[in-house]
Amino acid sequence: MGTMNGKVALVSGSGRGIGREIALKLASEGASVVVNDVDAEPALETVAAIRDQGGQAASCVGSVTEDGFAQRFVGTATETFGGLDIIVNNAGYTWDTVIQKMTDEQWHTVLDVHLTASFKILRAAQPYIRANPTDHHRKVVNISSTSGFYGNLGQVNYAAAKAGMIGMTKTLAKEWGRYKVNVNAVAFGFILTRMTEVTAADNATLNIDGRDIKVGLNPEKAAMASKIIPLGRPGTPQEAAGAVYALCLQETNYVSGQCLVVDGARV
Repeated sequence: MGTMNGKVALVSGSGRGIGREIALKLASEGASVVVNDVDAEPALETVAAIRDQGGQAASCVGSVTEDGFAQRFVGTATETFGGLDIIVNNAGYTWDTVIQKMTDEQWHTVLDVHLTASFKILRAAQPYIRANPTDHHRKVVNISSTSGFYGNLGQVNYAAAKAGMIGMTKTLAKEWGRYKVNVNAVAFGFILTRMTEVTAADNATLNIDGRDIKVGLNPEKAAMASKIIPLGRPGTPQEAAGAVYALCLQETNYVSGQCLVVDGARV
């Protein structure tokens, strides 16, 4: 018997990286998972990986910032699997530069994909949650960052979005406690993903949602970052997923309105 048997989970941005590992972990414990990615191929690959391990999954492809996406995402869970128990707001990316060079587009894009999209997904879920009480606690986990706690050079947009997610988490924990919903956040530090992988190229980019976004850390910066982490290394996507999983367990039913920092004791 898995710890998530009978649960239905939404995981945004789960075609790759941390989101994929969260989806795989929840599915391995028995949850039916709605997988989302802006691109169809990685979303379908994650769905196939879940099904290959004997789990249940469906895809909901598209950008979390699209009009109507939130309703479609929630509807995929309730119509395909007949419920909604776990929401993980994970989708997002960085688009960095110092404030004097940051465009309005950079500012609004990063806030929209992290903060506004998460707000819309939660707002879309509320009518279903209110109308369908359960004996168990439902779980919301919003993915924040240590940048939202402490700031980070060149990330005024990302830091503001991630700090906003903490405020949203604390507020919604108060609003949704009456529905038996635990609302928490996880703030990740240096986790190895495609956005942070070590590369010698100074111009490495990824095309994300139609934009060429600079990614990667040069070897010197990566080595320096590892040196200031007491555990001596970055975290893995699997370790990041484990922290999210812990907040989805019924053993954490009296934990709400909190932000769990997952950074190897760096701060």
